[in-house]
Amino acid sequence: MSIPAELRDAAYRWIADDIDEATKAELQQVRARALGGAPAARDDLADRMAGPLKFGTAGLRGPVRAGPNGMNRAVVVRTTAGVASWLQANGHGGGLVVVGRDARRGSEAFAADAAGVLAAAGFDVRLLSRPLPTPVLAFAVRHLGAVAGIQITASHNPAPDNGYKLYDASGAQIIPPADTEIEAAIAEVSSAHAVPRATTYQTLADDVVEAYLEQVAQVPRLSARDIRIAVTALHGVGAQTAAEAFRRAGFTDVHFTQDTPDPDFGGMTFPNPEEPGACDELLALARRIDADIAIAFDPDADRCAVGVPDGSADGGWRMLSGDETGGLLGEHVLATEPTTEGVLVATTIVSSSLLKSIAAAHGAQYTETLTGFKWLARAGDNLVFAYEEALGLCVDPAAVRDKDGISAALMVAGLAAARKAAGSSLLEGLDELARRHGVHLTQQISIRLGSPAQAAERVAQLRAEPPATLAGTPAELDDLRPRTDGIRLLADGLRVVVRPSGTEPKLKAYLQVVQPVPADDQLAASRREAERKMSALRADVRQLLGA
Repeated sequence: MSIPAELRDAAYRWIADDIDEATKAELQQVRARALGGAPAARDDLADRMAGPLKFGTAGLRGPVRAGPNGMNRAVVVRTTAGVASWLQANGHGGGLVVVGRDARRGSEAFAADAAGVLAAAGFDVRLLSRPLPTPVLAFAVRHLGAVAGIQITASHNPAPDNGYKLYDASGAQIIPPADTEIEAAIAEVSSAHAVPRATTYQTLADDVVEAYLEQVAQVPRLSARDIRIAVTALHGVGAQTAAEAFRRAGFTDVHFTQDTPDPDFGGMTFPNPEEPGACDELLALARRIDADIAIAFDPDADRCAVGVPDGSADGGWRMLSGDETGGLLGEHVLATEPTTEGVLVATTIVSSSLLKSIAAAHGAQYTETLTGFKWLARAGDNLVFAYEEALGLCVDPAAVRDKDGISAALMVAGLAAARKAAGSSLLEGLDELARRHGVHLTQQISIRLGSPAQAAERVAQLRAEPPATLAGTPAELDDLRPRTDGIRLLADGLRVVVRPSGTEPKLKAYLQVVQPVPADDQLAASRREAERKMSALRADVRQLLGA
């Protein structure tokens, strides 16, 4: 079967305009195999040409490959030309822009191309000198007074991917309508070859890294430091910066594994601490060295997962959920603030409501935003703490207006050390929160579908015909439009939020059970009842979603 003429010609035009000989040859080979009748090559070519990659509020993410529907130098050049045009249109022409990168395939070349395009467009470009965590780039934007920051990273995506993340002058990720404005500006770029690129721009020394390290070293709020810590960087770029941060903060008994940057991530399919099995090597290290806590960063170190001994006789360990860590640190931040009058803590509409109860107990302000740190970073004035259930923690919003795994790890370590000195633990901290605020259990159900449109259709069906009960309890519908395309189902002590994924063809449901604890000695019974309700709720929701 021959390929359509429009596909053949589009591939030819892209090849002619490609600025990189390697990707030009790559697409030529795919096109030649497709023209030769190979079905797999025909499908591959169609997929590569199905782009361009959509520029959303998370920037770009996609596989490193030739063609408009992939991450490659031509796409980065076109994208950066669009970003430069958008900045100029918004009065930031000639301003300072910081460019950083991780250690994935293509990151060094992509960062250099982005810097070159911006410099040629008249911007004062500062390129970070080596692969560094994303929080360092986010810090640098505010520290240097930049008009924008670009980080080349795909965060915790699989190894074949890379990405392009954009921060505005506030130091936070962009929000609508900036994404659609930039996408329109990119569409106006007729040719990658026609985009000027400079070869000279300023490469930053480690002054910014030093400033970041000095800042995060102050994050732990208590003086205890006697704690043994196991850490994994999941073969990303967090190990070197995190090790120095721990040292400067006074933590000396710190042991790393998977600390060498590797674009293959040691063979991990999904280098994400949330994924089953991703932290197995970390927990093996923790058991081997008899650690007190375990810390996992994702590859660009903007997320932080925490592991703790589970108290079992066989010395087992478990990873805390993002909601559990968020509750512990939310309580810790508010308990150590000089005053809570007027201070704000924030989480998202899909995270646990425990933080709301904690804030009320401390007399602090509380708000919920849409999912994503682009919204949490803008939650309001006097923000002192924000988190999302997907392991994102912001413990120093004045310095980094984004999730920061390294500063969060330092705060967790300080809290764990203080509890150890008092003969306690993080798990006992969770018990204390449950006794005060009730048992809060959260889980997630994710269903992969054929397309994003199918996920939106499922939400529309539930909106039109919501269930009368959840786990045998009368339920009511809360439509989350126009804030977002989602619904919230509420029953006595139960909550379910259903929404389409913003990045994948998935339908996501976030489940919560809140079970009061009538007396301190009834915590175990309350936990069992919460787990029973969660099991029933999960079964109902799976049936609702057609899982």
